[in-house]
Parts: sequence; structure tokens; C-alpha cells
Amino acid sequence: MRYYSLSRYNDVVLLIARLLLMLLFLIFGWQKLIAFGPSVDYMAAAGAPLPLLSAIIAVVMELGAGALIALGFFTRPLALLMAIYTLGTALIAHHYWTMSGMEQYANMINFYKNISIMGGLLLLALTGPGKFSLDRR
Repeated sequence: MRYYSLSRYNDVVLLIARLLLMLLFLIFGWQKLIAFGPSVDYMAAAGAPLPLLSAIIAVVMELGAGALIALGFFTRPLALLMAIYTLGTALIAHHYWTMSGMEQYANMINFYKNISIMGGLLLLALTGPGKFSLDRR
């Protein structure tokens, strides 16, 4: 059985995928930046080590690295770094195995969403950003 190939659209699909994958990080990175104090408080409540430093790292990764990946600049190494960051946030903020009830269920969903996002980031690290990027590869 033959399937439809998108190979002639690879660069367009990579651009769309990059933008969609980074949308979440850009939105929440911006929110953390403009409400930095509450972000630090959230980091403390979530059990993040050194909440102030954790909030700074979150803004730099989500807004900074997210914007660079969306633009297609240093995409492969930043996608790998972002995958590690995403695993860290899953383990720190969504430790559903220590919870019960609806809190456990909501955090289990978010944990596995992070794991799925890691899959997309690893694919992006493998494929690169495509032609429509600052890297142009």
C-alpha cells in the first residue's frame, strides 16, 4: 500500500512544526517574564531547587531558546537542550506518582505531555530546522 509523501514539502512542514512546538514555550516563557515574582513563588511551591534561579532558567529556556528554535537558529543543539529541560520540568513540576485523586490525574497528563514534547524536540534535533530558518539546513 502506498502512502502520501510530504517530502516535497519538508521545509514548509519543518517550519510549521518548529513554530507549533515552540508556541507553548513562548507563551509560558513570556508569562513567566512579565509575572516574574509569582513565577518565583510558583517554582518554590512546585519544589524547584533555588526558585529564583529556576525561574531565570525557565525564562531563558522557554522564551530565549524557544524563540531561537522558532527562528531556526542553533536548532539542533538547542532542541537537545530543550528536551533535557522539558524532562527536568516534568520530573520537578509534574511528579504525579506522589499525588492522589484529580491532582494526580492532571499531573500525569502534563507529565506525559512533556514526554511527548521531548519526542518532538528529539525529532527536531535529528532533522534540523529546514531551509526556512536562520541556519538554512
